[in-house]
Amino acid sequence: MEDKKVQERLKQQVLDIMEDENNPQIKKNKSKNYNKKNNVKKKKHRLLKAFGMILLSLLLIVVLAVGTKPGRSIIYKLASKFVYSNIQKPSPKGEDNKEVINKREPSKDVVHEDYVVNYLIFGIEKIGGAKNTDAMLIVSLNTKDGKIKLTSLLRDSYVEIPGHKANKLNSAYSRGGVELLIDTIEKNYMIPISGYASVDFKAFESLVDLLGGVTIELGKDEAEYLNKTNYISEKSNRNVVAGKNKLNGNQVMGYVRVRKVKTLGGANYDYGRVVRQQRALTAMFDSLMSSKNIFKILSITKEGLGYVTTDLNQPQIENMLELVVENKMTTLDSFRIPVDGAYEAPKKYNGVGYPIILDWETNLIELYKFIYGYSDEEAKAVLATIQ
Repeated sequence: MEDKKVQERLKQQVLDIMEDENNPQIKKNKSKNYNKKNNVKKKKHRLLKAFGMILLSLLLIVVLAVGTKPGRSIIYKLASKFVYSNIQKPSPKGEDNKEVINKREPSKDVVHEDYVVNYLIFGIEKIGGAKNTDAMLIVSLNTKDGKIKLTSLLRDSYVEIPGHKANKLNSAYSRGGVELLIDTIEKNYMIPISGYASVDFKAFESLVDLLGGVTIELGKDEAEYLNKTNYISEKSNRNVVAGKNKLNGNQVMGYVRVRKVKTLGGANYDYGRVVRQQRALTAMFDSLMSSKNIFKILSITKEGLGYVTTDLNQPQIENMLELVVENKMTTLDSFRIPVDGAYEAPKKYNGVGYPIILDWETNLIELYKFIYGYSDEEAKAVLATIQ
């Protein structure tokens, strides 16, 4: 009996289904629902396909841009525009005339090599109305050995200053601005300068603070000296310790100016100051690149460029970027002039207090070996032709 009831219910369900299938309205509704779902699926498929094509196109553009020289040229052009639009330009008049270097006639009394381009980087110390260059570095791009070479010129080096009495190298800027400073470097070190970039002390502090500070290791003597002198101008910042410190801009500014105590490692006086400057620049670079956020790096770079002044135009910046990337310049070598054992440091010389008197022949030979990759014999031969 129970089986018969089950069979009747199943029979009725089959009849109901058949009746629904034969009902035009129900068929129409089902067809609508099916088409609606099918259209949604088709739209999703089209969107996914379009999105995939966009991703593929972008990937292709990146591959072409990075993988081919014409593609990379586009990147260099865009990057140089970014730099040039955000960097400070010298005023068209006065001591920082931007036409000074770009229209400079090549000197015959310097060492020219097509595979090397030299740029001057300097920091300006403005104290009591004076304007001296506290740090001067030559950045050389050597496409022959694929290296960036950084040469520090000691500020107290006794040099010939065109149109003026001989004096310390850092006094040239105060006498005739960047034009005289470059003339002085070319005359004494006999290397051509293709452009410059400068930053003053206040801007340097701002750059460090923009990075959120930098980590630098201090020796015991350095820490004690910084905490009891006015090298760190803000008293509230005189709280550094021996060992690793996260230093702000004001503290780093004090650190790179110290001369009278040894660095961590033993360098002293101007040599110690050069070591500190190079350590600070390295720490700043490391701080910038430690960020994994490309947008943060671009933001910091954009604002940081506003503290730097250069006479380089956009094509020159583009060319510099291309030289570095195309020649895979991933190595930075450091050097210093004068070299050990090739100078004297009297208390006074020709009325100038505590100058550094260079043995020019020895130092220039070593400079050319470093920048141009000459052998000792080649450097001596080149120097003999221009002296």
